[in-house]
Amino acid sequence: MVGKYVGLEDSYKSLNEALYHGGFAHRLRVKIHWVEAEALEAPDGDHLLDGADGILVPGGFGDRGTRGMMRAAQVARERRIPYFGICYGFQWAVVEFARNVCGLDDADSTEVSPETPTKVIYKLRDLLGIDDLGGTMRLGSYACRLKPGSLSHRLYGADVIHERHRHRYEFNPLYEQVLTDAGLDIVGRSLDGKFVEMVELPDHPWHVAVQFHPEFKSKPLKAHPLFAGFVEASTSTSLRA
Repeated sequence: MVGKYVGLEDSYKSLNEALYHGGFAHRLRVKIHWVEAEALEAPDGDHLLDGADGILVPGGFGDRGTRGMMRAAQVARERRIPYFGICYGFQWAVVEFARNVCGLDDADSTEVSPETPTKVIYKLRDLLGIDDLGGTMRLGSYACRLKPGSLSHRLYGADVIHERHRHRYEFNPLYEQVLTDAGLDIVGRSLDGKFVEMVELPDHPWHVAVQFHPEFKSKPLKAHPLFAGFVEASTSTSLRA
């Protein structure tokens, strides 16, 4: 797990438990190795991911460690390691893809680079055309329609799901065409089509990034399908090695 608060592991309590639940679903014991996102920004930082069977980048906010999160997404994509991006992990996987696959070198999130000319991730108020006073966070449960035939659709076994959100920044639809032409698959959207909720890389063993927080719906005897799928994919990586 590549995060910003790994020195305080309880910061990821819900995620830790959801990963364990994913293991229970397959009668497996999950071993979590925490990696400080900032450490991946060092020239030799990639070695911290050597031997990883799966890489999860969780939520967060602010500038610190974001380039490390982006690097984790890139390593997972290039080494074909199962990747699970949640909230901030979704956003930085999208930025990484925009930069390193689509050639949008200055692609960024306005959360850390407000003046970037290529605002791949930007504020909710910019998408909806509202002002700064109120209404600037998507908070609580939202419905999401899944793309038939996608990995996520198969894992959930449903056409429409409901997941919990807590964030202010969104996928910018102005860049949808260039990203999807390059291979990013948008597999989950809000019912009105306005918000991108989930993306996948179809030519990757397991690369799923979500804008919401699925860990909050996982239970010991009923693992969330994304966590169960991620653990299963990570186990397959280990067996191949």
